[in-house]
Amino acid sequence: MADARKDARKKAQKTLKITQVKSTISCPADQGKTIRALGLGKINRCVEQVDNPAVRGMIFKVKHLVKVEEM
Repeated sequence: MADARKDARKKAQKTLKITQVKSTISCPADQGKTIRALGLGKINRCVEQVDNPAVRGMIFKVKHLVKVEEM
């Protein structure tokens, strides 16, 4: 029963498709580390992340380097 509820909650969570559109060259080191923490690293790479405040904060920090789409 608990597993079914957990699976339903997991499916109900929104996801974000994050695409890196600019290079991290000449960016501060913390922004490069944030890009790596998001699972990116090269231009035009895409990842899907769960929409939560932690991920939104990371996206805000590197918003000039990424494109975000809600899924």
